[in-house]
Amino acid sequence: MNPFGHWEDEKTDYFSLMTTQKLVMLGSDQLLSSDRLNGRRVGVVCNAASVDSGLHHIVDRVAADPDLTLTALFGPQHGFHSVEQDNMIETAHTKHPIYGIPVYSLYGETREPTAQMLQGLDVLIIDLQDVGTRVYTYAYTLANCLRAASRHGVAVVVCDRPNPIGGLVIEGPTLETGLQSFVGQFPIPLRHAMTIGELARLFNTHYGIGAKLDVIPMSGWTRDSYYEDTGLTWVMPSPNLPTIDSAVVYPGCVLFEGTNVSEGRGTTRPFELIGAPWIHAKKLVDTLNALQLLGVAFRPIQFQPTFQKHAGQVCSGCQIHVTDRNIFQSVEVSVALLQALRQQNSDLFEWRKPPYEYEHVKPPIDILVGTSGFREQVEGNLSAHTIVESWASSLEEFKHVRRQFLLYE
Repeated sequence: MNPFGHWEDEKTDYFSLMTTQKLVMLGSDQLLSSDRLNGRRVGVVCNAASVDSGLHHIVDRVAADPDLTLTALFGPQHGFHSVEQDNMIETAHTKHPIYGIPVYSLYGETREPTAQMLQGLDVLIIDLQDVGTRVYTYAYTLANCLRAASRHGVAVVVCDRPNPIGGLVIEGPTLETGLQSFVGQFPIPLRHAMTIGELARLFNTHYGIGAKLDVIPMSGWTRDSYYEDTGLTWVMPSPNLPTIDSAVVYPGCVLFEGTNVSEGRGTTRPFELIGAPWIHAKKLVDTLNALQLLGVAFRPIQFQPTFQKHAGQVCSGCQIHVTDRNIFQSVEVSVALLQALRQQNSDLFEWRKPPYEYEHVKPPIDILVGTSGFREQVEGNLSAHTIVESWASSLEEFKHVRRQFLLYE
């Protein structure tokens, strides 16, 4: 029997087979192998990575289930089909080419579902692959959906997925009051070590959104797991995180979006390649390797972005090679790299100016790192270690709050 063609008739058999084939059962597998939504009119927030353990898309599974009525779809940043490579490119509403139902963009004229979009829905399913970093916008699409659902009386079901960079290591400052934006709504660190289901519980309860929320947990996931440990196939959650290696360095290297240095967008190794046309690659790499930062090595490189910063120009810089994920600290490494770049190129290095992610006043680096004091620390030539240590107390406060909402120990 091939269960993948008959899940509407063989829910129990499908579930049983998947538990023997995969180490981790996704929340979507758990949900759609049950009858808990039978008879409901369903909307789904998802994108191209919203596949199950057998690589079947959640929309196709819901549409094939005779006990559910698929009513509307919603896509986050980069679009429902995840085709928009660059950041800050809006997408339009459309219709699904097969099922003929509306596909609403939540990264365009609105970032929150409207009453009209939610009309006729009993349940809004959210099945998005987060990447464990505060500034990844899918977490705030989730939060905005919870707010809208609470306001309009729609139940929300979040299908949990692995944090691809594990659920143990927490890094970076927590977001300061006054620096909220679409890349940060709540005081959580850059690397938060929570799953999207755990974030939903935190946002909904601790930060008072108050939606009718049901989180469908995974089975078999443990906090020390990187994505390769799950038995699941990596599907790009967005176009510029093509590999788990990209996701591992992302919590720190995303800060380069707040500068005039390329973070490797427009290359095959975004966030692993850092550079600009005016950088002396060997000098930079020698400086960085001399710091003997844990779990990482740097290699001089040249690359040519096809879009975004320095498109079509040859950039010099470094590739970040993570040699031991267990001790690698992405944020501290990226701060050290930023320091070295600025010190060696003080006349050419610049902080990026607004606008950035719908924010037209606050400096992009401030809303990315989450603290207004970071620029002053860097410009004062404080060491990366000293800067990271200045965030320790806020991390301890977050750990205390976070503990209440964890689903996996």
